[in-house]
Amino acid sequence: MPLFPITRLRRLRASAALRALVRETELNMRDLIYPLFIVEGVNLQQEIGAMPGQFRWSVDRLPRIVEKIIAAKIPAVLLFGVLEPSSKDELGSASWNDNGIVQQAIRAIKRLAPELVVITDVCLCEYTSHGHCGVVRDGRVLNDATLELLARQAVSHARAGADIVAPSDMMDGRVAAIRTALDREGFTDTPILAYAAKFASGFYGPFREAAASAPQFGDRRAYQMDAANAREALREIELDIAEGADLVMVKPALAYLDVIARARARFDVPLVAYNVSGEYSMVKAAAANGWIDEPRIVMEILTAIKRAGADVIITYHALDVAQWIVDSG
Repeated sequence: MPLFPITRLRRLRASAALRALVRETELNMRDLIYPLFIVEGVNLQQEIGAMPGQFRWSVDRLPRIVEKIIAAKIPAVLLFGVLEPSSKDELGSASWNDNGIVQQAIRAIKRLAPELVVITDVCLCEYTSHGHCGVVRDGRVLNDATLELLARQAVSHARAGADIVAPSDMMDGRVAAIRTALDREGFTDTPILAYAAKFASGFYGPFREAAASAPQFGDRRAYQMDAANAREALREIELDIAEGADLVMVKPALAYLDVIARARARFDVPLVAYNVSGEYSMVKAAAANGWIDEPRIVMEILTAIKRAGADVIITYHALDVAQWIVDSG
């Protein structure tokens, strides 16, 4: 490259039009997935204290939020079930009840907006009395005993009309177990989005309140990934693809941009990143104190996640982003 003064990289930064013309990374609404928390009960829209602007919705109130999602041109939602303690048990059996809260929500959303892609979180933590992601025996989460239960849950979601099932439990072999069960029940066209590289992270704190899913003892470090390990993350992704995952995820996003970039360089499957609750809540808290320009920071964060290599971003900011795009003309 010729050096200064022949080369002046500032030439292409001189105006908004020039900057837009040569912009390398574009963030679009079609890149975003909006998470929804579905709660038992009637006529409920419960604000989540740790996540300003986010709510738990009863099934009968879903039209209110679904209309906003469609108007914002957000193409997909990710559903989480929120149960009362009395509805939970040791095995999380409510998760594969064909009339369970998520199954009801799937059917309701598909009636309201057939074109909206409905993705369901497949895990036991929101449904178990102990709050762990699998079967617990003698204080240990059992991997193999959990697989059949996850497969039952995924099949139940597919039967209700889910477009994509997304196992987030981090049990070894769960993608293969779910793929086998889906195929056996005739759901050969239902894709699996694997939470392939899901790290044991402090960024999940606000989600615990939102989903009422905090473990009642210990933590999840024995099955979620060590935050220090990037090479292992690639192994996890590779295994999930080999087992039949159609899309793979890195979670969280911000502290793991290097993992996203390495995964993008190595794998050709669609890559999803989850901009998680703690990342959202930190921005909201700083904005509420007037310390940051919220729209600018959010757009910078989401652009960085996409620039790192994510094709799709799950984010609680999605509705805000849609409004800012409209406001900016």
